Amino acid sequence: MKISQPFTVSKPLPVVWALFEDIPVVARCMPGAELTEDKGDGVYGGRLGIKLGPFSAHFDGEATVTRNEADHSGHVEGRGIDRRGGSRSRLSMDYHLVEVEEGTRVTIDAELQLSGPIAQFGRTSIVNETAAILIGQFVKNVEAKFAAIEAGDDVDEGEGASNSQGISAGSVAWKLMKSKLLGRSKD
Repeated sequence: MKISQPFTVSKPLPVVWALFEDIPVVARCMPGAELTEDKGDGVYGGRLGIKLGPFSAHFDGEATVTRNEADHSGHVEGRGIDRRGGSRSRLSMDYHLVEVEEGTRVTIDAELQLSGPIAQFGRTSIVNETAAILIGQFVKNVEAKFAAIEAGDDVDEGEGASNSQGISAGSVAWKLMKSKLLGRSKD
């Protein structure tokens, strides 16, 4: 399933690009994500947690990140497995940064494959809404990171407190219900 999520960070392109090059910082800003190992050559080990109602999954996996500094873009290939529940995921993602008047526009285009028990939640509307919530929280965490740096309070540990909590189905369900009630659903 395809996911496309553009967002804007209120900082200039060189500043945002520098953050995107720092994979440990990016991981700390992503809700539910934990970087566990830098294997070298752009290969990283990590963990991602997600909770959808009574269903939760904790994916252990690996991602390979390649960056193109010339056009401020990158590509990520990742895969993970929830050893307890048997779910699997595979991700292919491209990102591109462009300077705009408001700061930096980041466009993410991804192809996500889910299998196992988590696939029952794989309806496009749920996955897209979950992605929107994750990206929204990611942007808030990135903005908080920049604010902490500017204030001289940049602390590596404890960053993105929501990080370890993952994403909850409650917020996804609420947004889906609102969009259906307001007639904005595309699914």
